Amino acid sequence: MSDLFNIDRRQALALGLGAAAAAGQAASAQAASGSEGPDLSGKSILVTGSSSGFGRLGVEYYARQGAKVFATMRNVPRPEADELRDLAASEGLDISVIEIDVTSDDQVEAGVAEALAASEGKLDVLINNAGISVGGPIEVQDMAATELIFETNVYGCHRMARATLPSMRANGGGQIFNVSSQLGRLIIPGFGMYSATKFALEAMSEQMAYELVPHGVDVTIIQPGGYPTMIWSNNNKNSGPLKDRTSEDLLQAYPALTAGMGARTGGGSTDPMDVPRAIAEIIAMPKGTRPLRKAVHPIARPQEGLNEAAAQAQLAMLGESQLGPWVKDVLER
Repeated sequence: MSDLFNIDRRQALALGLGAAAAAGQAASAQAASGSEGPDLSGKSILVTGSSSGFGRLGVEYYARQGAKVFATMRNVPRPEADELRDLAASEGLDISVIEIDVTSDDQVEAGVAEALAASEGKLDVLINNAGISVGGPIEVQDMAATELIFETNVYGCHRMARATLPSMRANGGGQIFNVSSQLGRLIIPGFGMYSATKFALEAMSEQMAYELVPHGVDVTIIQPGGYPTMIWSNNNKNSGPLKDRTSEDLLQAYPALTAGMGARTGGGSTDPMDVPRAIAEIIAMPKGTRPLRKAVHPIARPQEGLNEAAAQAQLAMLGESQLGPWVKDVLER
């Protein structure tokens, strides 16, 4: 069983999945203070999961590039919301904090309505960044853990898209970013239902991209590799209780994959600001030229071959059909 554990570890390292959350947060906060980047003046951007990680860094970065940013997060009031409000006041940034738990229909509807009211009924960009991870083998993932991760990573993005698309269609365009993962294309044993949710998000996003061509709404899937964000410590917060409520005989059936549940650690020196920068560059591109998928990591992007193969398969299947113009519009950019 030790060989299996070592293989899993090597796979994780090859994909750049190790992370040191505290060090990464500090380095990224410093990187976010710079103002170099595309001009986003006049853009209204709503970001989910803005309390930490890519979401928090992105809120600061987009605002510094001139955008009007709606930073959404759950469980407001909270210190992270106060910090963003203080930052906006001290630097003169256009950042508004709105409470949205993406698992709540009511909060999604009310939060998006608040953002639309504050932006004259026009949201240019939705960044579906909120997401969670729960570790452990599939048999260990009980229904409570499975429902939570799908509610957040898949249904949450669906709720947000349905809430924002009517205004985007009415305004003749917009942009939706869905933050997926390398593990939306590839599998590492022991990551539970995480890949399942990201595979589902990839499929939903691509379908939306084709369907929204007539409405001028672009959809881009962001596929980060491993970065030092809070997802690792948050994984432990979800995986630890799952391990505690799992029977010992089931844990012992998968010792190489359950030993580290609730205590996942790693190392890495990648810069999480890579993701907000990539998103900002795509926002600044002309409508109709933005890519369907963007792999983001300085070294490890093993999913790119799968992305290309999938695009060619889609074109072969539908390129000359009645749906061909939509498919070609998205994939031949």
